[in-house]
Amino acid sequence: MNLKTIIERVIHLREHQGVQLTLLAACPNSDAVLEAAVQAAARHHTPMLFAATLNQVDRDGGYTGWTPAHFVRKLDAYAAKYGARREWLYPCLDHGGPWLKDAHTRDQLSFEQTFAEVKRSITAVLEAGYRLLHIDPTVDRTVEGPLPIQVVVERSLDLMAYAEAERVRLQLPPIAYEVGTEEVHGGLVNLDNFTEFLRLLYAGLAERQLMQAAPTFIVAQVGTDLHTTTFDAETATALYQIVKPYQALIKGHYTDWVENPADYPRTGMGAANVGPEFTADEYDALVNLTQHENPPSSHFLENLTEAVHKSNRWQKWLQPDERGMALNDLSPERRTWIVKTCARYVWTVPQVVTARQQLYQNSALPDPHQFVVNWITASIERYIHAFNLSNALTYFGDDPP
Repeated sequence: MNLKTIIERVIHLREHQGVQLTLLAACPNSDAVLEAAVQAAARHHTPMLFAATLNQVDRDGGYTGWTPAHFVRKLDAYAAKYGARREWLYPCLDHGGPWLKDAHTRDQLSFEQTFAEVKRSITAVLEAGYRLLHIDPTVDRTVEGPLPIQVVVERSLDLMAYAEAERVRLQLPPIAYEVGTEEVHGGLVNLDNFTEFLRLLYAGLAERQLMQAAPTFIVAQVGTDLHTTTFDAETATALYQIVKPYQALIKGHYTDWVENPADYPRTGMGAANVGPEFTADEYDALVNLTQHENPPSSHFLENLTEAVHKSNRWQKWLQPDERGMALNDLSPERRTWIVKTCARYVWTVPQVVTARQQLYQNSALPDPHQFVVNWITASIERYIHAFNLSNALTYFGDDPP
């Protein structure tokens, strides 16, 4: 079922039957997280979105080592392993826009260069079978401050027009779109700006004869980012009333560790992304294994920390008062947070892979890999329960076996 149809059904269920659902989008930032999310979807008979950024999955392999086609093949394999209904597992592009791949900023690409790269990646994800594209031109490294709404709208329309032309060329069925007004970094949305964005966007879609690409999800700031854990239910409720007439719903980003996840379905949130939290769960499960491993030590944590340090990607998570500091100069608490958060960037580094294999060999558990996957699955299930997703497929006409 197309995600647009699912969201229209979610709105109908809410308005006419009192059923409140929020879809979960797991960010597949590692093989274990992807496997855990598929296991959870199969176990609870629920749809699941897999929101992959261009840092994670791209034509160059990203930090997971997966191209879009490889990622979808992995999804297929885990669906078969756990008996998940593959048609209810939705590979999605997250943050498809200029400079949102770290390499584009690192290499100081011009707007024209990064825009062209994003278009090539859009073609690749369409060819691989992605079902939702987050079109996100909210960042411009060449200007100070947020972009004017009109610019965000025009760039969104340009990328959506390109994606639709490619979809038609590739003879693919309709896909869903996700758009947003501004970069998500923990504040609250300005409702006047949000309303104006929607007015301009839908006028542009009509003018360009792109109404078939009308968004399924709108991204808005509802109080959460990687450093905050409070979801603003009052703002979300107001946003629901604004987007409902468009047959679209709000999608929350940075839902990790949110204190009040049950408020998401209560306020009409359509979906929520969770990613770094599952990296932390994977890290915690591996730390647990290190505390019980047989000699000789794998030195897993030392190897992981060294790989994170060498990657230099940890520097983008420094607070303003930490800029210029070495990793070892941070407080122990902050250093642990940095390593845990950035572990996803280096799970596939040979040094870490080798240490992890040794750690598994040193474990007394019969299947330490499954132990890690199950640990992550338990965390995913917290959101499945909070979002009222257990047996949710029955609401869409798919009864459990």
